[in-house]
Amino acid sequence: MQIKKAYLIFAFCAVSVIALLYGVSPQWFARSFLGLADLDAGLAHILRAVMGLYLALGLFWLYAAFHEPYRNAAVLTTVIFSGGLVSGRFVSLLVEGRPAPLLLLYVFMELALVPIGLWVFRQPD
Repeated sequence: MQIKKAYLIFAFCAVSVIALLYGVSPQWFARSFLGLADLDAGLAHILRAVMGLYLALGLFWLYAAFHEPYRNAAVLTTVIFSGGLVSGRFVSLLVEGRPAPLLLLYVFMELALVPIGLWVFRQPD
């Protein structure tokens, strides 16, 4: 299997799981992973919107995995996506301090995906 295709399928699977964790039951997610006893409707709304955004990008990545003309753009969007997320998380680390352990794991995953995605982008199809 070509590396870009495999990378995009992996990206779709990873982001879809995270999206569904956020949005299917925001109350459960907040209680289980963030240690929050209660989640107001506004935060649940935000988590479901994030779910929709993640799923939309993930579906684009999956589509591009099987349609070669879109592969490079899709791989590049994974770099932009991960870079944007980790940048926001760094700001939050500086302003709010250390988050829940799951969110720290996300920092390391997103940070690792930027150079990996750039490497994949530079590979021939």
